[in-house]
Amino acid sequence: QVQLVESGGRSVQSGESLRLSCLVTGHDFSIHPMAWFRQAPGKEREFVAAITWSGSQTSYGDSVKDRFTISRDNARSTFYLQMNSLTSEDTAVYYCATGPNPRSALSIRPQGYEYWGQGTQVTVSS
Repeated sequence: QVQLVESGGRSVQSGESLRLSCLVTGHDFSIHPMAWFRQAPGKEREFVAAITWSGSQTSYGDSVKDRFTISRDNARSTFYLQMNSLTSEDTAVYYCATGPNPRSALSIRPQGYEYWGQGTQVTVSS
């Protein structure tokens, strides 16, 4: 049973930073790509960031590039999303995800990921 659990979401003020974590169990963490998506009210799920199984390559959505950083700690089966310079437009439920194919290429589409966490709410106040 593959399970992903996000944590770290909370309310912060504009300009502040926040780090989200995703703990993955029941899955060979070290050989699968990992990703973050977010979904704000009234909007479709949006790609945020992804990292290859090896951690050698990352990808970011245009709206978060240069502000957010994805990383992974294989020893802890955990990956992170460091969010800096947050604005109200970053308010959303953030989901972590992983796919079923080991060592697969990154995808920026939700369809590229099979397993999802329950989401963690990030609220940024102006």
